[in-house]
Amino acid sequence: MILHPFSSMIELRNSEATIAQETNQTTPPLIAVTGATGYVGGRLVQSLLESGYCVRCIVREPRKLDLRPWVDDDRVSIAKCDLAEDDDLHEHLEGCNAAYYLIHSMEISGNEYAERDRMLATRFVESAQRAKIGRIIYLGGLGEMGDGLSEHLSSRREVERILSSSSIPCTVFRAAMIIGSGSASFEILRYLVERLPIMTTPKWVTTESQPISIADVLHWLVRCLKVPETEGRTLEIGGADIHRYCELMRIMAEELKLPRRIIIPLPVLTPRLSSGWISLVTPVSYRIARPLAEGLKNKVVVTDNSVQELMPHQAMGARESIRNSLERIRMNAVTTRWSVAGPVPGDPDWAGGTLFEDQRTIEINATPEQVFRAVCKVGGGHGWYAADLLWRIRGWMDTLVGGPGLRRGRRDPEKIEFGETLDFWRVIGIEQNRSLTLRAEMKLPGTANLEFVLTPKGESTDLQMTALFKPKGLLGLAYWYSVLPLHHFVFAGMLNGIRRAAEKPED
Repeated sequence: MILHPFSSMIELRNSEATIAQETNQTTPPLIAVTGATGYVGGRLVQSLLESGYCVRCIVREPRKLDLRPWVDDDRVSIAKCDLAEDDDLHEHLEGCNAAYYLIHSMEISGNEYAERDRMLATRFVESAQRAKIGRIIYLGGLGEMGDGLSEHLSSRREVERILSSSSIPCTVFRAAMIIGSGSASFEILRYLVERLPIMTTPKWVTTESQPISIADVLHWLVRCLKVPETEGRTLEIGGADIHRYCELMRIMAEELKLPRRIIIPLPVLTPRLSSGWISLVTPVSYRIARPLAEGLKNKVVVTDNSVQELMPHQAMGARESIRNSLERIRMNAVTTRWSVAGPVPGDPDWAGGTLFEDQRTIEINATPEQVFRAVCKVGGGHGWYAADLLWRIRGWMDTLVGGPGLRRGRRDPEKIEFGETLDFWRVIGIEQNRSLTLRAEMKLPGTANLEFVLTPKGESTDLQMTALFKPKGLLGLAYWYSVLPLHHFVFAGMLNGIRRAAEKPED
């Protein structure tokens, strides 16, 4: 058989078209995730990748993602964008099949978070419409309807309304308390039970709730992408069982192998007082504890089971969720934590005014890698290498005046990443095996940084530690001079402790 040249050309073109069509069909959809540095968003990215999607993380501070295991995945792109200030969000949303909106402003003091949430949601919708994305997916709060909603839950409802008011289909998930290692709600529950064998509590401990595991939240958030019927729907999600908060405390105590806790509800404890008590006993700050405590006064139970009709899934019960979360904590496998959320301040303006500096250097017979590893262990259960009693006293003092104290601890006993917290410090600069910069978040009459700089020196390493303090007024001056005599015990002891740890033979 003789093939005509023109016939061969047609077949070649048809073959190329078929290959191109198959390529287009196999190209994974691109999904945008705002709030990818947050508790839910940081885990959602991994779930989306495991389900075969490409992900564009839209974040205010990309450095917070430097150590995430998926950051170097070819299917991940990272866009730096502050929704409150930048006007290029629509450019980052272009080409995306769907976008998750996982932003909230609870870390803002007072009731300003509600106003800010409205502003951010409005700007997001405008950008999404301009980019012509296919769908918006939002995770809100579950709770009763009506006029008795807490301010926090009312704000979530307002964000729902704004996101659903555009021409873009919006899928809204409403969830109650999320149980997962590192979540704010879980940390509150765990620390209350661990630290208080007897506790007087507000009357909301008798309110019914339907807590849900973070694993189940992630399942439904991802699954809805392949279920078109979920577009334009509001779906309530919860775990397998319903409990009063006091019952969750009992379950937590049992899973922690602790004696039964004695709980005495008192109607006189208002959300303001109870959130202050929460911030005193647990790592969660007052600013975050208050909206969470206020939300507990509302009954949060699934009343519409549409999500099971559209996306059948056997969710975990509260005990299994708590057990799994505690196991991840024991294994040091907490991938995201509530304390990382929120803006990270840049370097302070040290120019002008008085600047105090305490600089010390020590030579360590170890490699920069070994020294840096020892430096990165500071805080949390490991302590600060020296004068731990002084650190604890300073933590107690800070807690009493509304600061974070030492309660926040750290996410992992050895690994740290940009933006996370170490007791009452926050990591604002990290360069692997070279430097670490911490910003003090304790209550201070001024601004304080603690810097570690490593310099290779033949077979040893010079470690320079610098404490910088910019005082505010006479009180700041008095503070510096009052703590200066303690620096020898605290900072010199810390350097010697780091040296011992770095020079210690590895197991």
